[in-house]
Amino acid sequence: MPPRTTPTQRQKRLGAEVRKMRTSAGMTAEHAAGLLGVDRGKISNFESGIRNISPERLRALATHCECTDERYVDALAELATFPQRNWWDEYREKLASGFLDIAELEWHSRRIQTIQTVHIPGLLQTEDYARSVFGAVLPAFSRLEVELHVAHRMDRQRVLSREQPLGYTGYVHESALRMRFGGREVTKQQLSSLIEAGERDNVTVRIVPIERGSFPGAGHALLYAESAVAQLDTVQLDSAHGPEFTYTEEQLAKYRAHLDWMDEACLSVKASQDVIHSIIHEL
Repeated sequence: MPPRTTPTQRQKRLGAEVRKMRTSAGMTAEHAAGLLGVDRGKISNFESGIRNISPERLRALATHCECTDERYVDALAELATFPQRNWWDEYREKLASGFLDIAELEWHSRRIQTIQTVHIPGLLQTEDYARSVFGAVLPAFSRLEVELHVAHRMDRQRVLSREQPLGYTGYVHESALRMRFGGREVTKQQLSSLIEAGERDNVTVRIVPIERGSFPGAGHALLYAESAVAQLDTVQLDSAHGPEFTYTEEQLAKYRAHLDWMDEACLSVKASQDVIHSIIHEL
């Protein structure tokens, strides 16, 4: 198979882990190529994500690198399994690749925690609310682009009701509840839907009250995706030019601490529901 020119974020992550494994063992790319029976260029392609490394070759490399963490190697082998076509592929070449990368990240995660300070979390948005959000971007989307983004966001939500539902916790600042995207009625419907979502067994919604004052990462949206092993967790951050993904040990530790702070600072589930109800009554 010829090398791909635009690897997905998942493929880039696998490549980064292969490189980390090799370099941590003090192994040169030339030596790794000899051990795996490939040319030097393929090692570079494996590590950049533009070629798939097979699970068999990955396990062989792990053995030669004396990587004894079986759960980590198993998780890497799962990453290396050649991807089957999935629902988000329908949007390829229609939406920016970052949106597809988010959907793929969510689908393969064991659990997701998110922090939102301006919007209701994407996986919990109603169609009309999402339409209002995408209708307010700059440069402005065409009507077709808005509808494509809305459809993609609604499709992402199937991860919450799949055969093995995703565990999901949304930490939402009270200010996001009061933002009237789409107007008063759309906001009321969105908040009612948020309450219903929080009643699902696999979904938890907790509110940071305005009275809490300052908090870490104020103004920044955060998605923390847990993998089968902590080393393969991923953080996705929003930015003006699209989603950013980070997974260094230092960054993961930073954002785990951020989430721990949120867990301590947020209202209980019951108190959070009471806040949402009170805002609905105010509208």
